[in-house]
Amino acid sequence: MNTKALVLCDDYWHPAKTPRAGLQHLAGAASDIAFDWMEDARDWPALRIRDYPLIVLVKSNNVSAHDEARWMTEDVQAALVTYVRQGGGLLAVHSGTAGYKEAPALRALLGGVFDMHPPQCRVTIAPCEVNACTAGVESFTVQDEHYFMLMEDAPVDVFLKSTSEHGEQPAGWLRTEDRGRVVVLTPGHNVDVWLHPQFQMLLRNAMKVCAGAPLPWLI
Repeated sequence: MNTKALVLCDDYWHPAKTPRAGLQHLAGAASDIAFDWMEDARDWPALRIRDYPLIVLVKSNNVSAHDEARWMTEDVQAALVTYVRQGGGLLAVHSGTAGYKEAPALRALLGGVFDMHPPQCRVTIAPCEVNACTAGVESFTVQDEHYFMLMEDAPVDVFLKSTSEHGEQPAGWLRTEDRGRVVVLTPGHNVDVWLHPQFQMLLRNAMKVCAGAPLPWLI
């Protein structure tokens, strides 16, 4: 896989240094993945996103870590929906699902968004389906924010679950939208989560799927 990805990151609660640490480690281990970065949403490249086979959304609805204004306008939502429908891949990780309850087009595109989380705790992440996203992935436990999600009516294929003392939640799913693919992974508040070998494998698998890994999903 030779993939160039655009990473949208940095918000008030989720500094860019976290995904940068995790994805740069991944790129270092797999030189066929390269990343461009957008941290300030005022730089949103609506006309250039078609140049990327993959967008990684790790940004809640803040312009940046220093500007809490919302950036997910109707125009941005429409651009992302069009991008995916025309064959683009969208991977949303952790904060990429947060702050978007009032963004209906993005909610439908993702298949679900963040609702709330209890205080950080030990969270066990476990595959619940064998498919292209979970290939080679084993259950693991990390200190993290346990995201509770609001799921949409759009059909999703849940392949990952998260369990803590607070209950169980879907932690990873995939869906198709016309010619494109969307994968959501809800863990990832802390750098240690991003650097965990099992999460690194999930990220790499998910990027392959989003960027056009052959169907069927099941392997």
